[in-house]
Amino acid sequence: MRTRQRPPTAPAASLDDLRADCRRGKVLLFVGAGVSLSLGLPDWSELIDHMAQELGFEPDEFRGYGSYLALAEYFRLHHGDVAQLHRWMDRRWHDAGIRVQDSRVHELIVRGGFRLIYTTNYDRWLERAFEHHGRPYVKIVDVGDLAHIRPDATQIVKFHGDFEREDSIVLDETSYFRRLEFESPLDIKLRADVLGRSVLFIGYSLSDVNLRYLFFRLACLWKQAMPGTPQPRSYIFTPEPNPVQQAVLGQWGIEMLSVDAGDPGQALAAFLEQVVG
Repeated sequence: MRTRQRPPTAPAASLDDLRADCRRGKVLLFVGAGVSLSLGLPDWSELIDHMAQELGFEPDEFRGYGSYLALAEYFRLHHGDVAQLHRWMDRRWHDAGIRVQDSRVHELIVRGGFRLIYTTNYDRWLERAFEHHGRPYVKIVDVGDLAHIRPDATQIVKFHGDFEREDSIVLDETSYFRRLEFESPLDIKLRADVLGRSVLFIGYSLSDVNLRYLFFRLACLWKQAMPGTPQPRSYIFTPEPNPVQQAVLGQWGIEMLSVDAGDPGQALAAFLEQVVG
């Protein structure tokens, strides 16, 4: 019987390159839902259960009717908007018992010296982590916020919106499809920000089609902006190695890095320790 070989974890040379880029301020950090989940925030299944209850469906039945985007779209059609859903999410995602000051992952993100942080999360825990650790930041949700950028402050770009501005949130299918046009002011900013920088993705699932489309778009943007010039190496952290995804993502200039650890949250903290600790 053929023995399946476990792919290597984060190669030393790649980590060295990533650490060097971080020290030079040449890494754009992309933060996904997995980072917030490490705080104990609800996952999407709880959101779907809440929508089902509000709409009078059994949760298991409702879950089988489509993706969370389609289900949120149905919620919007039924209620006229998703403002009530945004408010419920805001309350649940910011429960008084959540302690960002206890999160080693958030501490390492703050202390990592990243000048540009993009996040597809709606919550305010990144901002609160910067406030707790006394580091300056500027939150950017729309084009009007660009006027507040300061050279001494980290930019936290809320790429899919922010709970404080309900009309900015990308949650239902319609808002998601508009987002895929990739022509908003934040998209134009991203195009400029990625030039000459590596991108590090943390807290994302490899099955997230939104993330995979973003990988594809970044590769296309680089080729259009800098034809014939090698794209800076970019990285995604995953708790477990995956040789299939490693090959697929490699074609888009994304290198997969992982750390041996039982718990995904501990694995991410251990990885960030190696990069910025």
